[in-house]
Amino acid sequence: MRKLAILFGSAALLAACQTTPPPAPPPPVDLNNPLMAPGFLAQAGSANQWEIEASQLALQASSNVAVRNYANMLIADHTRLGQAVGAAATSAGLSPPPPSLLPPQQAMLDQLRAAGSGPSFDMAYQQAQISAHQQAIQLMQNYAASGDVPALRTVASQAIPTMQMHLQQAQMLNVAPPPPPPPPMPSTRRSGERG
Repeated sequence: MRKLAILFGSAALLAACQTTPPPAPPPPVDLNNPLMAPGFLAQAGSANQWEIEASQLALQASSNVAVRNYANMLIADHTRLGQAVGAAATSAGLSPPPPSLLPPQQAMLDQLRAAGSGPSFDMAYQQAQISAHQQAIQLMQNYAASGDVPALRTVASQAIPTMQMHLQQAQMLNVAPPPPPPPPMPSTRRSGERG
């Protein structure tokens, strides 16, 4: 009888273990929420990578000294910014995603590639830089004010002055198209005369 009670008790214990629901899986990572670390890291990383790739493209497609100097500055500054964000994420126990472009930044880069080279590229690059920096400043300001990870809020706040300076320089970038060619010289011949 005792063996039977032990068997029933063991069976009841096993049954109780099996009816306990498994732990809930972690919530999915929302890359669209820029106020949560995964979304911020994905969006900031993509924006930063776009700045670097667009500026590398500028070094290939532009002969304008001002554009080339601006592109070199952006490559250096955004490389440092990416490293600072990565270090802040690591210090908070997060793994920053590898540098990659999200669809909006990839579309902007494709448009820039389609602009060709020379003055048409320079004007497209300037407009893209103005737009991209306005968006990136907004992302950083929002995260600095309301983001979920203190270390990332700090690095976002520290990035804002540099990005504002980049925006101002983009707005002042001299990318005016070259003047049109002069009109052809009027002919000095009179109609009916032979030259």
